[in-house]
Amino acid sequence: MSEVIYADSKNLEETVKDEALVLLDFYADWCGPCKMIGPVLEQVASENPEIKVVKVNVDENIGLAQQYGVQGIPALFVLKEGTVVAQKAGFMPKDALVNWVKNA
Repeated sequence: MSEVIYADSKNLEETVKDEALVLLDFYADWCGPCKMIGPVLEQVASENPEIKVVKVNVDENIGLAQQYGVQGIPALFVLKEGTVVAQKAGFMPKDALVNWVKNA
């Protein structure tokens, strides 16, 4: 059973670089849609061990948010072997989210 991993500017690159499939979420504690998607990401992580779910707080990691071009949150990125292959902003239901990640 997998769980959501919290990363920052010190460890994000190391956390995602060799992973086959990563769902990266840029969020903020004050963001309503971010709070809504939080439990969904927990479910995705626990039910899909092939997907590594990583969260980055934008308020604490402004440079990373700029590096990834985050303009709205939650900002979701799919990475394969450390490379961004898809991105979306906003809330998604669990089934749609898993389908999007697996087909990116």
